Amino acid sequence: MSITGIIVSSGIAFGQALHLIHAEHHLDYRPIPLSNIPQQQGKFVKALAELQAQLTFSQATLNSDSDNYQLIEADLLLLQDDELIEQVNDAIRTLQLSASVAVERIFAHQANELASLDDPYLANRAQDVRALGQRVVAAINGHLDQGFKKFDTPTILLAQDLTPAEFALLPRENLCGIVLKTGGLTSHTAILARAAGIPAMLGCQFDTDLIPNGMPLVLDALNGELCLNPNPEQQAKLTVTFHHEQLRRAALQAYKNVPAQTLDGHQVGLMANVGNLNDIIHVSDVGADGIGLFRTEFMLMNVSTLPDEKAQYSLYCEALHALGGKTFTIRTLDIGADKKLPCLYQEQEDNPALGLRGIRYTLAHTELFKTQLRAILRAANHGPIRLMFPMVNQVEELDEVFTLIAQCQDALEEEEKGYGELSYGIVVETPAAVLNLRAMLPRLDFVSIGTNDLTQYVMAADRANPQLTRDYPSLSPAVLALINMTILQAKSANVKVSLCGELASSPHITPLLIGMGLDELSVNLNSLLEVKAAICQGNMQQFATLAHTALQQDRISDLQQCITSYK
Repeated sequence: MSITGIIVSSGIAFGQALHLIHAEHHLDYRPIPLSNIPQQQGKFVKALAELQAQLTFSQATLNSDSDNYQLIEADLLLLQDDELIEQVNDAIRTLQLSASVAVERIFAHQANELASLDDPYLANRAQDVRALGQRVVAAINGHLDQGFKKFDTPTILLAQDLTPAEFALLPRENLCGIVLKTGGLTSHTAILARAAGIPAMLGCQFDTDLIPNGMPLVLDALNGELCLNPNPEQQAKLTVTFHHEQLRRAALQAYKNVPAQTLDGHQVGLMANVGNLNDIIHVSDVGADGIGLFRTEFMLMNVSTLPDEKAQYSLYCEALHALGGKTFTIRTLDIGADKKLPCLYQEQEDNPALGLRGIRYTLAHTELFKTQLRAILRAANHGPIRLMFPMVNQVEELDEVFTLIAQCQDALEEEEKGYGELSYGIVVETPAAVLNLRAMLPRLDFVSIGTNDLTQYVMAADRANPQLTRDYPSLSPAVLALINMTILQAKSANVKVSLCGELASSPHITPLLIGMGLDELSVNLNSLLEVKAAICQGNMQQFATLAHTALQQDRISDLQQCITSYK
């Protein structure tokens, strides 16, 4: 049995389950006698002092530049806030509340105010404020945790949540992994787990009763699964995965922090293709320059209702935060063809691959499209975003898109929500897009070539048919000719050109693609370091010679031989 969650720190961990259970406090909401007010206020003051002392002690063990130090500092500042202290004392005095109830009420109010803010980073602080209030209540009732005992065996810690102070008190020896029910990519626990290099998953809805302390667990923070009581076969399989991962990382780590640059100094942008927030964590693991393709329709695959503007906005902001200023390329919803989504009504079509898909679908469902556009425009206030549109064939479609964008911008200004600047591009996926590109380039900042669909439409071969994909591959003279036409047109208009299809994720084809003049490749995460190695080990002049030779080939077999014989 396994349970899924959000990967916030990647890796594989083996260990025994250990639950961190916070003491339950049953609050008495009845008014206290007037004579008890001074006593309750005194308990509040004493609890504040005790908690501040513990936090200060924890902070003293940390480097002042660390994230953990700064997060504990934020808790201390809140506990020393004169206005907040007065609000609690006033609630005890005027409403005749016990100290515990007054703290719960005031801290909940503070947290709710933060949660309602439009800024996702400040809103994310709400959970920390609630957790801090719970610790004050614990101190009032004499149940403040004084620390954690040393873990005697490899341990995977399970909890509802962890505050920064609690994280600082965790003994690191034998702490192999962390699994929490709450949190997201930008939660402070996520930041700390990544910094500490501890495999961790958040948002994991485990049943405490089904995972007793001491149960063997494997935390697969590569695929987002917590495996409960693995059988020998699962244990062996995950152990092999663990060792393979260790060897793979060790061999390729030399390329992680170096630029994707040939031996003669030609630099290439190397981006990642991702489909969810879990993937974004791996972007830093492999030293990518950012995201070249974020497949937003993936967020609709397993949901019964459409994410609203706020949910999408939060998702994009979390991604921006995790990327820390690196390139973030969002592809608008690519719906239709083989993508069946339970939350959307999609009409049956005789030939869905040639039907209402990509930009055609969103232009036919403008409210759905505008919800996404508004969320992306707002998120652009928090970091640089490149926005690209799938399956655009002609300039008239771009005209419609930019009209909708202008409407969204006007509405956001009217609502005083604001929006940021975006860079705009299209995914070149059809022969028509290549032939009509000259008319569209003046409106674009970049183009990205989607070789999966481009091959399908050039070859008239269903990409889902294994027999056809083998006989009509992307690495063929016809597809290569259209890629070359796209590159030449984009270069002549001084527009950056990328390739985000599966072809980019093949290290043995990398020299050819770079030699053809692509500015950027966007590849699968698992292939990124291999592709970077292929770039770093080669010479641009040799790449260009290979590309020139390859473009002269008339047969698929000759083209493939040209690639395999390259050294």
